[in-house]
Amino acid sequence: MALTLRSSTFFINLKEPKRFKTPDNFLGTIFFAQKKPSCRLRARNSMSVQEAQHSHGKISITEGRNSEKREKLHGLTISHNENNSKVPVFVMLPLDTITLGGNLNKPRAMNASLMALKSAGVEGVMVDARWGLVEKDGPLKYNWEGYAELVQMVEKHGLKLQVVMSFHQCGGNVGDSCSIPLPPWVLEEISKNPDLVYTDRSGRRNPEYISLGCDSIPVLRGRTPIQAYTDYMRSFRGRFRDYLGRVIVEIQVGMGPCGELRYPSYPESNGTWKFPGIGEFQCFDKYMRASLEAAAEAIGKKDWGKSGPHDSGHYKQFPEETGFFRRDGTWKTEYGQFFLEWYSGKLLEHGDSILAAAKGTFHGTGAKLSGKIAGIHWHYTTRSHAAELTAGYYNTRYRDGYLPIAQMLSKHGVVLNFTCMEMRDGEQPEHANCSPEGLVRQVKMATKTAGVELAGENALERYDAGGYSQVLTTSKSDSGNGLSAFTYLRMNKRLFEGDNWRHLVEFVKSMSEGGRKISECDIRGTHLYIGVIRDKNVAKMKEATLV
Repeated sequence: MALTLRSSTFFINLKEPKRFKTPDNFLGTIFFAQKKPSCRLRARNSMSVQEAQHSHGKISITEGRNSEKREKLHGLTISHNENNSKVPVFVMLPLDTITLGGNLNKPRAMNASLMALKSAGVEGVMVDARWGLVEKDGPLKYNWEGYAELVQMVEKHGLKLQVVMSFHQCGGNVGDSCSIPLPPWVLEEISKNPDLVYTDRSGRRNPEYISLGCDSIPVLRGRTPIQAYTDYMRSFRGRFRDYLGRVIVEIQVGMGPCGELRYPSYPESNGTWKFPGIGEFQCFDKYMRASLEAAAEAIGKKDWGKSGPHDSGHYKQFPEETGFFRRDGTWKTEYGQFFLEWYSGKLLEHGDSILAAAKGTFHGTGAKLSGKIAGIHWHYTTRSHAAELTAGYYNTRYRDGYLPIAQMLSKHGVVLNFTCMEMRDGEQPEHANCSPEGLVRQVKMATKTAGVELAGENALERYDAGGYSQVLTTSKSDSGNGLSAFTYLRMNKRLFEGDNWRHLVEFVKSMSEGGRKISECDIRGTHLYIGVIRDKNVAKMKEATLV
């Protein structure tokens, strides 16, 4: 593939093309040159969407149905409040950025991609520092070399880096395009003691993440999971001390599956769960059962500690199909409240323990800490909020489950990173009882009340102007906290195609100006040309103008 990149921001001597390999292993050439903008961009905020108003835990919903009048894919204009300022945009790197051998994957293609992102005005990129890659050769044996090469490349391009301490498996969830299990020596311990991982009521084990039930038990060859996570973070700090706070500006601390503080209640692998199922409670390994039993005995209700709920249904069911989650179900009883307080409380304790370790490790380095919370928006308009409850968020129509989480993060000075910022209520299927907009509003208010910064991500891949426009809307501070940063999911081949690239550039520009109107195509000529050469001997070259 021959790649020609034209931008007024960077210039490379056209007589000295730089060769690199693209993601699909075609040879390519990259050039930079100046080109004047040739388009005028307009954007509109007259969208027909579902608007949710959240007040004191009660939701009222007004929905517009004129979906065919949604804005065309032609740019963005959202006006922020006067007190809004620049919102830096980061881009997530591919899941396979580091190979199974611990090396940087396709470094020349990565170099070209970072150059393009810099020309678009992106603040930086995000990468997962995966436990299963770095410490795979044995306990306390760390290999950071591939990440070191990436950090140096990011610095060379004048970009910043967000690094995720990823203590979870990659594979089996939405958007997972590769498989990276936990370290082999950890899997060996799990094979000896299957109760080290989360377990559902039917006994199904989930190897995505170690059960929080054994956080303080030395089950990993003499170390507790929290100690193993702490040693890992200390090793990272030692290896990248000179870059922390300067190039590596944020450490996102993984606290569960997909790096999110939650239980693996809706696993997609092997068709276990399907949207918009309610999911299942994950509290049936022996360590979680022992904790539940102790909690029940402590209040004189020994019978409540024998097991988790028996009437909570199955992964793919709806709330009204279960005794626990239906309108006036078990969740409202004294037992239901006891169980949900214990279940969600254990998750908060888990997050508190890991973040305390992270704070102790990275204090004084200049790098921010963040923690990711899942945007579980389905069944949000029902009374029980079943899907949130099985994930560990005790949020119902009558109880705010996100304020305790925000307060826990605030205690450690940790930024709350929230997903589904790109979603609109009117885009969701009616039968799923979704309200991503109402959920985002609730979280924004919780972070404002708790005094904690809020950052955001898109939950699913989006390339259209409508998705970006919604992010611009949610980034405002007119209802709760505005966004301190936004991370776009994810860098891949599609991102650099046609309108997709143009929309990203416009979005970054608008976020950098606090959402102010882009009156002209003043992206100043970030023009990307791609030509494909499928064989060394092919004479013809098809060139597609992307921007």
